[in-house]
Amino acid sequence: MKISSSSVLPQDSEVATLVGRAWLPGRAGGPTPVALREGSLYDLSRVTATSSSLLNATNPLRLVRDAIARGWAKPVADVEAAIENSQYDRRDPTGAYILAPCDLQAVRACGVTFVSSMVERVIEEFSKGDAAKADSIRRSIGDEIGAGIRTVRPGSAKAMKLKKSLIKRDLWSPYLEVGIGPHAEVFNKAQPMSAVGVGAEIGIRSDSTWNNPEPEVVLAVNRAGTTVGATLGNDVNLRDFEGRSALLLGKAKDNNASCAIGPFIRLFDESYSVDDMRRAHIEVRVTGSDGFRLEGISDLSAISRDPLDLVQQTINRTHQFPDGMMLFLGTQFAPIQDRDEAGKGFTHKRGDIVSISARELGTLINRVNHCDKITPWTFGVTDLMRNLSRRGLL
Repeated sequence: MKISSSSVLPQDSEVATLVGRAWLPGRAGGPTPVALREGSLYDLSRVTATSSSLLNATNPLRLVRDAIARGWAKPVADVEAAIENSQYDRRDPTGAYILAPCDLQAVRACGVTFVSSMVERVIEEFSKGDAAKADSIRRSIGDEIGAGIRTVRPGSAKAMKLKKSLIKRDLWSPYLEVGIGPHAEVFNKAQPMSAVGVGAEIGIRSDSTWNNPEPEVVLAVNRAGTTVGATLGNDVNLRDFEGRSALLLGKAKDNNASCAIGPFIRLFDESYSVDDMRRAHIEVRVTGSDGFRLEGISDLSAISRDPLDLVQQTINRTHQFPDGMMLFLGTQFAPIQDRDEAGKGFTHKRGDIVSISARELGTLINRVNHCDKITPWTFGVTDLMRNLSRRGLL
């Protein structure tokens, strides 16, 4: 795996307002909120110690611009060198490298927000997580279910009528409930501080035999429920675990290094709006050391629920996030291309390189490994507070 600024940054990065986090070396170093400007990373820690506090500012965009224009934020690293140093197997601890752009924020995810992936979740359930049975089930019920739900608005009277029809035909599923019902599926994807960034390894469990990447747009939402920016994410999924039981969702989703976010958060400004985010076209590519290659897309414009509606269903009067949140929006991508044996579809192998790209958000690149082979997550919230205190930032 080799990454560079040209392969990672948005195509129009020169006009984008990009913020994130970098690990700065030395005794005075540690995880630091940064902004990208003219090829340099600017240290924002003297005006905002965490990503969470930056995004919870009254006006994050103005804060970043003022910090750089008035000299409060100083350039601390060349972005090209920091990105190259972010590769898990080439990392020099004496140099800066890129982290996931969030820290104290809750990391939540919405599921079953696209028709194609909704049908695949139902197939997982009917196959009891057995990839060998999925193909025949896909042929027998996939079209029947998909045809019915393709045009309904979730929570509408038409959707409720379709629900009754599917129940009568013994085709109802919990996935259809959250797919076309009034309430979206929102679950805990990862603990604060546990997400990995660009260049890092991403994890699948060694006892999973059916799994896949999930390329998604991730919204940066402040404590008031206002969406202030967007980035990319890989909501790694274990299809066999979730297929055996929806109650295994935690084991299917929340594992060591199984959540990747980045490379940077793009703040909404004159060059990038909420409507631009709604039109995001995501491309995903998987390249295996065995010569296997898989490509796919996920168009956010095809989502069943508006992204801001998903935000409102997540943060509201019944649930608050005082440190803000990062919200995965779900994916249209559900690979069924056979990799080894006919009829068994796609599953990851160790060493796969996963690239998730969107023109205006850049590219998130990671290498797949088993969760128990990846360096354990040990730097949590307490460690962050101690680090900031030692640096005089609290």
